[in-house]
Parts: sequence; structure tokens; C-alpha cells
Amino acid sequence: MAETDVSRGATVLRVRDVGDPHGRPVVYFHGTPGSRLDMAFADDLATELGVRLVSFDRPGYGGSTAAPFGLVSVARDTAFVADQLGFDRFATLGQSGGGPFALSAAAVLGSRVTRAGVASGPGPFALVSGGLDSLDANDRAAEGMLPGDPIGAARGFAAGFEPLVPIFRDSSHAEIVLAFHDMLSSHDLELMQDERLARALATSMKESLRQGSGGAGGWDNVAWVGPWEIDPTTIDRPVLLWYGDEDLFCSPQHGIWLRDMLPDVQFTLRSGEGHLGYMEHTTQMLTALTA
Repeated sequence: MAETDVSRGATVLRVRDVGDPHGRPVVYFHGTPGSRLDMAFADDLATELGVRLVSFDRPGYGGSTAAPFGLVSVARDTAFVADQLGFDRFATLGQSGGGPFALSAAAVLGSRVTRAGVASGPGPFALVSGGLDSLDANDRAAEGMLPGDPIGAARGFAAGFEPLVPIFRDSSHAEIVLAFHDMLSSHDLELMQDERLARALATSMKESLRQGSGGAGGWDNVAWVGPWEIDPTTIDRPVLLWYGDEDLFCSPQHGIWLRDMLPDVQFTLRSGEGHLGYMEHTTQMLTALTA
């Protein structure tokens, strides 16, 4: 396993590069909040599958310099990271809030992306059935500032993450998982009985907001709650979508919207499952993305 800092102008991106160094590359985009450590539970699995698993903290998360960002800028960051690590073509995988960034890389980088995967990821909230209705009052107010005032919207969205900062900083791994109890499906809660997976989730959460709420999650939400900078219908790569029908974080309606918009798509809706399917079906996802 290697972690490195990659400098792109004034921004430093913290990058994690694990698995088989000569394997088929997959660039993973973490959740909201989340960090490059999201998939740390799968390091050995990636090696076994012959996958080189690369992830990086988006600006303001974990070890990366805080800066405004969007779908297109993160796609360009992805190309820069790949260039610095010495590989040309790769698959992408985004969990939850990372999903739109996995799609954006495919839209912006074209043939450099072989396949794109989205696990429990959102579509544009204004276009997805019931999307805006699912937002709380704080996020609805922030969304109302878009597209005209992205800086104000980012600050508004970031305020919603502020209560998580002391929890992630001061709590035990078990307490961090417990903080999400009401948003986890019964199946997700069963997965969290696996100490290895629970510790991985909590460790990534601790890392995610260690710089504070400061806009990282805020800019995530600007990127995909508001109008998207990319048109999904232009993606000419195969896209694989995975959702659970009992997901309490991201309604499967988001996946259905993406399914109907994407030209080359495989859509999987798992009965009785929730938001954390990427932890349970990692082998299937990585295998399908690198086939």
C-alpha cells in the first residue's frame, strides 16, 4: 500500500494506491462524507482480483487541500492523478456521493475510462422523482441558491455537516456507526455487526472531516444536488449501477433516473438491501468493472 501527495497547482491531493500494482486500475470516488479510506477493507481482495485500486480525497476532505470543486474539475483531477501514477486507461467506481464523480470522469475523459460504476449514488435532485422533497430544510435552502450563488450554497450545505465534526473527531468507532443508526436499513445494520466493516466505515468517517466541515461536503452537494455540469446522455462507456431497494440515504429512484438517461447501462436493484452494498458485493463490482 502506498499513500502519496500529488500537487496540482495550489491544490494537494492525498492519494491511496493499493492492490496489484500491475493490475487493472479502478479509480474509486468516496462518499459524502467519506475519504480515500472508504475501501480500505478491500485491500487484500483487490490484490487477489488483480485490481489496482486508486482513491483520492476530494479537496477539503481528509488530506487534500480545501478548494472549491465540481464534477468537471474532479474529473480533471482524476486524469492528473492517473498520469502521475503512470496509467492511462481505467474504470471508475463511486459510492453514494462519489457516484456522480465516477460518471463525470467517464463523460469528460472519454476513452480513458473503460467502464463506470455507481453504487447507491444520486442523480440531479431536481430531476429525480421526489429528489427535492427528500432534502431537509437546511439543504433545501442551500439548493435554492443554485445555480446563481454556488459559494453561498456550499456554505449552506457545509453547515449541515457541522454536527458530524465533533462526533467523528471525539467518538469511538462504535459510536460513529451508532450515529448513523437511524439512516441504516436493517440489512445495513446487519453488515455493521462485522467488526472489520464497521471499523473501516468509522475510520473513513474520522478521516473525512478532520479539517472540519469547511466546505468539502458543501461542494459535493453543489456538484450534484444542483444542476450537473455534465450531460449523462453523452457517456459512451458502459455504466453499471447498483442499488438497494431499502436504501434510506439514496432512494433507488435516483438509480432509475440514471438507468433511463444513460445510453449503455446495466442496472441492478437488490431486494432487501440498503446503502452499504459496496461492502458486501465488492468482488462482483470490481470483477464486472475490470472484465
